[in-house]
Amino acid sequence: MSRVLIIDDDRELCELLVEYLGGEGFEVDAAHDGKAGAARALAGEHDLVVLDVMLPGLNGLEALRQIREASSVPVVMLTARGEEVDRIIGLEIGADDYLPKPFNPRELAARMRAVLRRAGGGQGEVADTAIAVADVRLDPGARAVTRSGDPIDLTGIEFELLVVLLRAAGRVVTRDELSRTALGRRANSFDRSLDVHLSNLRRKLGPLPGGGDRIKTVRGVGYQYVRTGDT
Repeated sequence: MSRVLIIDDDRELCELLVEYLGGEGFEVDAAHDGKAGAARALAGEHDLVVLDVMLPGLNGLEALRQIREASSVPVVMLTARGEEVDRIIGLEIGADDYLPKPFNPRELAARMRAVLRRAGGGQGEVADTAIAVADVRLDPGARAVTRSGDPIDLTGIEFELLVVLLRAAGRVVTRDELSRTALGRRANSFDRSLDVHLSNLRRKLGPLPGGGDRIKTVRGVGYQYVRTGDT
């Protein structure tokens, strides 16, 4: 049973989610302000955090920054419908996914399961054989990535994106394939999540040893992890 922390000042919504998610097999705790919620998230007692952006005192984005300074616990952000800026900033800071309010609790449960599956290496088809392309090495079994021997801390979604890209290094992977694998849903032209996760991944990996982007955008098609010599 996965233990989940809901950080939201709407107590009625929290009570609803505690009841609904409990019936879906989750153990649910709740906090109602950003400062207390961030502290509980950093205690290491939860498998996933559902974090509202609009919180009293310390807002959700600041709480996420505090969480990401010391923890890679998966985080699903709750944002106001239409507030794309909050969603993009949340993803850039390190949120794994987001859901606009109002939402269907069933969809939230599905998003949570998808994020947990990726964070825990639930992709059954991924073999334990390590993948190495130039100076980057990925070990699926250990959920570890290194560049020139130095560890790189990735979120669950970033890890799954890199698995797909490295296995297909040198060829183009479609947006839809990446979205299905990393986000658990079809690509949507209005959803910037995939682009932000890939931007974060590029930043963490840095440039190729000889310079240039490791992950190239192929306009209208998808993305390609560049093999040294293919640039």
